[in-house]
Amino acid sequence: MGTSARERLVVIGADAAGMSAASQARRLRGPDELEIVAFERGRFTSFSACGIPYWVSGDVEERDRLIARTPEEHRARDIDLRLRTEVTEIDAAAGRVRTRDVDSGTESWTSYDKLVIATGARPVRPDRPGFDAPGVHGVQTLDDGEALLDSLTRVRGRRAVVVGAGYIGVEMAEALLKRGYEVTVVNRGKEPMSTLDPDMGRLVHRAMEEMGITMVDDAEVTKVLTGEGDASPLGEGWVRAVATEDAEYPADVVVLGIGVRPETTLARAAGLPLGAHGGLLTDRAMRVRGHENIWAGGDCVEVLDLVSGQQRHIPLGTHANKHGQVIGTNVGGGCATFPGVVGTAVSKVCDLEIGRTGLREKDARRVGLRFETVVVESTSRAGYYPGASPMTVKMLAERRTGRLLGVQIVGREGAAKRVDIAAVALTAGLTVDQMTVLDLGYAPPFSPVWDPVLVAARKAVTKVRGNAP
Repeated sequence: MGTSARERLVVIGADAAGMSAASQARRLRGPDELEIVAFERGRFTSFSACGIPYWVSGDVEERDRLIARTPEEHRARDIDLRLRTEVTEIDAAAGRVRTRDVDSGTESWTSYDKLVIATGARPVRPDRPGFDAPGVHGVQTLDDGEALLDSLTRVRGRRAVVVGAGYIGVEMAEALLKRGYEVTVVNRGKEPMSTLDPDMGRLVHRAMEEMGITMVDDAEVTKVLTGEGDASPLGEGWVRAVATEDAEYPADVVVLGIGVRPETTLARAAGLPLGAHGGLLTDRAMRVRGHENIWAGGDCVEVLDLVSGQQRHIPLGTHANKHGQVIGTNVGGGCATFPGVVGTAVSKVCDLEIGRTGLREKDARRVGLRFETVVVESTSRAGYYPGASPMTVKMLAERRTGRLLGVQIVGREGAAKRVDIAAVALTAGLTVDQMTVLDLGYAPPFSPVWDPVLVAARKAVTKVRGNAP
């Protein structure tokens, strides 16, 4: 009586999605049934990219605190993890991948029965003069973080320019401010945090300026200027300023916070299906559409927005870990699905907290929704309780049905995580009327009697009813 041959799972990328998938598959299928080979072109695995700004700032003292599981820990679970090994080609028809040893240049082919693509995202680095100069840093991997910290210890000046004012931009502005740098943020948008509506982004702008950060909005960096000879104490070619059409901003170091794009170069070359945002398209099981034995997850995929019904690219570690669990379960013989997201994200710059979920006004317009908006001012605790701080909540509701469409919150302590109330409501498809009776926790140290999110919901109900047909 014969036995079935052992299958081989190949994983490309050894961070959140890839190693979550590998680990979950290993829990369900032992090494006698499933061989797992994971390729990673870098030196680290299972690390928190989201924690890099806090490592740079000094809030997290050691790099290794950001590593959830080391290569040795993965290997101890019978996962054949190969670091410094880059996958250069996917041959989907033959079921194999070509790899290259980063140090030796040696190339070889590895066959697979099942493939997981978890190649992540890459920082946007404009193809303009000077953006590849020494002293200009993207922040995506632990290697990037080490390179930035090395520059910060080498430069003699204390001037930093952050290009871009999204999540990474504002977090890196805070990190550099904490390290004693004079920080200028150059942002091409009219306000920072383009994931917010402009009126809420204006609150962030005002707060960052009050912290001592110079904000330059509605300006695009056209080139990075470098030093020559004596003008550059760290050697010829080191960054000395960034330039827009109207001005120059001196810089001893530059950090890019322009955003990221899905890293799907391999997938595109292999003819795998990509969406409008450049990410891989999968079904709810995270299987690449049209390919029975290929899965993909993390920052390289597009996901369904449950509010708009559209595909979106939302690169967050929370999603990547969930994708990996779903993939690993399915590869391991179980059944799991990832239904989609509502676009929840939180951030902070110094003591200012920022939260958002669901649709912005322009998102709702883009998909043809008619909606009402309300903005309320409230406090994080009962007004009479010490430490109560102001909070602004903006809420969008569908005009005809009252369905919640989105929430944005800007405030101090206790503001950002309140967006989770709205995230649950969006996932459940609640109306603002239904939200007003949610049984939320209350005590003066934590909230007013009416939580700020519920105050916004009550105001939205009034507006929706006032405009009902």
